[in-house]
Amino acid sequence: MSPNSAGRAEKIGYTNVKVYHEGLPVWSKKNFVVLSAQSLKEAYMDKDIPTVLVDVRPFAVAQKGFIKGAVTLPASDIAANIAKFPPKDKKPPIIVVDDKGGSEAANSAKSLIAAGYTGVAILTGGIDAWQAAKYPVETGNLATTIAYVPKPRPGEIAIEDFKKIASSTSANTLIIDVRSREDASLGMVKGAKVIPDMEILDRMAEIPKDRQIIAYCNTGIQAEMTYHKLKEKGYNIKFLNAKVTFDNQGNYTIEKL
Repeated sequence: MSPNSAGRAEKIGYTNVKVYHEGLPVWSKKNFVVLSAQSLKEAYMDKDIPTVLVDVRPFAVAQKGFIKGAVTLPASDIAANIAKFPPKDKKPPIIVVDDKGGSEAANSAKSLIAAGYTGVAILTGGIDAWQAAKYPVETGNLATTIAYVPKPRPGEIAIEDFKKIASSTSANTLIIDVRSREDASLGMVKGAKVIPDMEILDRMAEIPKDRQIIAYCNTGIQAEMTYHKLKEKGYNIKFLNAKVTFDNQGNYTIEKL
């Protein structure tokens, strides 16, 4: 787990905690991740975030009940139809669905990763878990053509805009580094204030409401979590949805995931 997550685990009593320092971006280049039905609905569908949702069950089975927006492509056909997927440089979030989140989904995800896709996830528990959560399904013919049009996530700031703001000092803007203190000690944006995401709600008194707030982290994940927390409290906030890497001289590079 990440240093931030490890700290949380240790606080609630876990002792045999291991930290995966490379983080999710490195992991997802060679491995798939899992996504719960609730996360798929709340993090993507409710926020209208574009995804490639692939139902790898047999067509006759899938058409009896599938998730809205899904494209049908049986697991056995994935490897031979990689060309149907969006270009890899668009880095589409690909979510694979089978009946129970089993071998069909896992093997399909592995084929996509072998073809160079990152950010591939399988739906934990498959369509069964989705229906058990009482989320809606549709019936009839599924789409057969994969369409993916990326768009910024709510609250996302463009990388070039972030760089401009970070390169100058403005009394109207506060940049918050929401990584762990350990990560921030290895390098951070000049002038940023370190407030780990897990401490945000307890330290809101340190965050002015009359300034533009911009959050960043290693991957964009914690920064987006901070965005939603502060947005709900009425803050004018944006977040950087990208990987930020620092060297030991304080320089940094930003890469869109």
